[in-house]
Amino acid sequence: MTYSSAHISSPVVAIDGGGTRCRLALREGRANTVVELGSANVTTNFDAAISVIIHGLELLSARAGITLDILSSFPAYAGFAGVAGPSVAKNVTEALPFSHIRVEDDRPSALVGALGMRDGVVAHCGTGSFLAAQINGSQRFAGGWGPVLGDAASAQWVGRRGLALTLEAVDGFCEHSAVSRHFLEKLSGAAGIVRFASTASPADFGALAPAITAHAAQDDPLALQVMHEAANSIADLLPTLGWKPGIAICLTGGIAPHYASYLPDTMQSCVVAPAGEPLSGALSLAQSFSEEIAHEHL
Repeated sequence: MTYSSAHISSPVVAIDGGGTRCRLALREGRANTVVELGSANVTTNFDAAISVIIHGLELLSARAGITLDILSSFPAYAGFAGVAGPSVAKNVTEALPFSHIRVEDDRPSALVGALGMRDGVVAHCGTGSFLAAQINGSQRFAGGWGPVLGDAASAQWVGRRGLALTLEAVDGFCEHSAVSRHFLEKLSGAAGIVRFASTASPADFGALAPAITAHAAQDDPLALQVMHEAANSIADLLPTLGWKPGIAICLTGGIAPHYASYLPDTMQSCVVAPAGEPLSGALSLAQSFSEEIAHEHL
């Protein structure tokens, strides 16, 4: 993606607030200053998320050698996990110190970061999940509704599904495998699994997902079932967003790339590496927002 000289010269701030980590960046000219912190989900815990962002802005301003007041005067774009509507976006806008900020959910920045200007679809599966498409200049989004009502194929879904199948094996509805025995040992039996699940956060469930992907790579039956179910949920929905054979598919987030080999052959051949990360998408959207502001003041 190229930018005009005016586009590049205007400092902008970008925030990528995810359920597992939060990244903030200041772009001045062609140089980026970046800081990274922990989770910032404004629905799960609004006050904690805002506290993380304020701390991140303080670190960012210090690292850039400017005051927080100066940093807050730059146009900013923020994409947050958990921004499910205008009221949440408004609350975030009012809680942050920027004079000009656009707050959206984390899907647009992930889509723009992964695809840049090209057509394609994105299956983003981290702690949470969503699908997105950018085809013929039009964007569509699906999912991202959180762990209770959605987030199929996310890391937390994979971890939770792995535990559910383990308990089915305990009940004798399917055969035990190495991964079910792993979870029973790790969590002190079936009762321990129930205790863990009663208080586990999405990140806690997500932390179990690497055991699933590792065991699936060794042809563990229960782990393979979880991976196939997750990949099928992606494959079934992408066509409804406009995907057709030949259109690029980006698998982004911590666990999504693991699904590539479980997708149908027609989809596997379309999987491409993302052009960039959600933070780069947020920076691009911040620059577009800055141009809008400049145009309004002409």
